Amino acid sequence: MATPYTPTVYGSGPKATIQRIGGHLAGMIMPNIGAFIAWGLITALFIPTGWLPNETLAKLVGPIITYLLPILIGYTGGRMVHGQRGAVVGAVATVGVVVGTDVPMFLGAMIIGPLTAFILKIVDGFTAERTKAGFEMLVDNFSAGIIGGGMALLGLIGIGPVVEWITSVAADGVHFLVDHSLLPLASILIEPAKVLFLNNAINHGVLGPLGVAEAVKTGKSILFMLESNPGPGLGVLLAYLMFGPKLLRPSVPAAIVIQFLGGIHEIYFPYILMKPRLILAAMAGGASGILVFLVTGAGLVATPSPGSIFAYAAETPRGGYFGVFAGVLVAAAVSFLVGSLLLGFGRRNGDENEPEDPEQTGQPEETETVAEATQ
Repeated sequence: MATPYTPTVYGSGPKATIQRIGGHLAGMIMPNIGAFIAWGLITALFIPTGWLPNETLAKLVGPIITYLLPILIGYTGGRMVHGQRGAVVGAVATVGVVVGTDVPMFLGAMIIGPLTAFILKIVDGFTAERTKAGFEMLVDNFSAGIIGGGMALLGLIGIGPVVEWITSVAADGVHFLVDHSLLPLASILIEPAKVLFLNNAINHGVLGPLGVAEAVKTGKSILFMLESNPGPGLGVLLAYLMFGPKLLRPSVPAAIVIQFLGGIHEIYFPYILMKPRLILAAMAGGASGILVFLVTGAGLVATPSPGSIFAYAAETPRGGYFGVFAGVLVAAAVSFLVGSLLLGFGRRNGDENEPEDPEQTGQPEETETVAEATQ
């Protein structure tokens, strides 16, 4: 059995707290990367604008990202805290979060899954010594059912309005920056919103309609490229490939193909959620790309959907390829350099902890020790 974390690994203070939170996020996402890649492949192939459009097979896309992936994350988060019982109630509670909003609730799952398992762990500790012999299974099942169901109701009622408020704030912020010609700064709002899976709300709800109005007048619009630029995501993934944790590197090439060639940007969001500081790399890359678009007068004739490099080529007006591709390449280069720096060029990727990191492997026996050590 691997040696669990001790206080000497994280120490104390704000930095240690951030490291601990990042470790828990990674532990919820890493075991499910394969599911993200499966969804990305299905999406890139079978949606109406994919490589092999198929209306029947494309029906898998919505349920997987809306239900399966968040539930898997909630299940894994609950398992980290309280083993199999925590996993079950974490999954149940995540369902409440999922049906409370139309936005994929990955962040909500990361919160409510472990929280529900932690509550059950406290209740189990209270009832263990007070339950008469022969009633253990009855008490355990009912306590899990009541807590899981109650947290599902809480997720349904409480998370949905919060997500809608976040979406509204992000949209209003992007509107303000567009109206005041501060487009490069839009990445400060767009990239974090994307990682929270609000990309479609920002792109199709705000930037798309504004871009259409501008394209009618000028024949093209830069607004189509603010959110859909595949460069920042490519740079982050390349930084992971070169300097990220060795445990993750084998999954990165497939993610690059899905993101850059297939245009499914959601595939790189989990990589940023595992190391949240990398959002700075995406923001820097996005702002740099927008600046290049502005300087070169680049624009697209319509929204690239999905946001792949091939869609960019198809939507670029005649004579505008230099500015469009330059913006994508600069965004990728800047996000790669900043991401590499944030990863310490391999020195801050966490490899020294990976062989013994139960949060990375998702093993409940050892992660319970982690939870106990960090409480």
